[in-house]
Amino acid sequence: MSFDHWDEIRTAYQVARMGTVSGAAEVLGVHHATVIRHIDALEGRLGAKLFQRHARGYTPTEAGQDLLTVAGQTDDQFSQLASRIKGRGDEVTGDLLVTSLDSLAPLLVPAIGEFMADHPDLRVKLISDQRLLRLEYGEAHVAIRAGKLPDEPDNVVQPFFTQTLRLMASAEYVARHGMLEEGTLAGHRFIGTTEDTPRAPNFRWLMETVPPSSVYLRVTSMKAVKTAVRSGIGIGFIADWDDEGTEGLVEMLPPMEDWSAKIWLVTHMDLHRTAKVQTFVRFLKEKVRGWAVSPP
Repeated sequence: MSFDHWDEIRTAYQVARMGTVSGAAEVLGVHHATVIRHIDALEGRLGAKLFQRHARGYTPTEAGQDLLTVAGQTDDQFSQLASRIKGRGDEVTGDLLVTSLDSLAPLLVPAIGEFMADHPDLRVKLISDQRLLRLEYGEAHVAIRAGKLPDEPDNVVQPFFTQTLRLMASAEYVARHGMLEEGTLAGHRFIGTTEDTPRAPNFRWLMETVPPSSVYLRVTSMKAVKTAVRSGIGIGFIADWDDEGTEGLVEMLPPMEDWSAKIWLVTHMDLHRTAKVQTFVRFLKEKVRGWAVSPP
């Protein structure tokens, strides 16, 4: 097998992904007879059956699964390479991939909307993912990350701002349980994270300070924490810049140093100086001056 046969391998990959010849033909933009011809030629070349044919479609055999695993990885790598190449133009057009903390969406989404209004030929994909997307593979053009200084090789890291979390509760909660005093946690109910080893410093503080028996609700997003606090379920962290719908909430303790996290702008050196990435990063660094956050 060689790169000369990539069209056949890619066809087999799409047949496995779609489950039918017609589905693969539509995705590839070819006639269904071409799909069948590619599959037959590939099976003949390999001397092995890649699919079981049945009335509902095609199911990969064990040999087919092995080939398709490699084909899928290769297809992903080509897509990532194309993404990186597309980012190298001189105009602010095409696709811009941004990965960020989900909790920053109330700040970031309106800013992205304003940026897109200035650059109408730009399409943006905003990815909120617990996984750290790999910029060197083109999974994102700009990453907004929190915590310690990112140290991946070949990345350009710039300080963005410092986020401080406040420990809040509703007035209804305080009426039922009273105020929280440092060192006195008995009788209080906290809202924590579902992560066993949280990266966020505020949740690490919570894990080290509050006994598990006092954490009555665990969630995966800061938006859910805020909703739970407003509902009177317990005491939870809310970002210092987030004042929407927080009227009437009570600050339970003064902010501690452990509740702050530095936010970073991260780009890959291959794309850092492209017009698209440079313009967007400059826009964000200017925009942050109007946000209710601490300087980096």
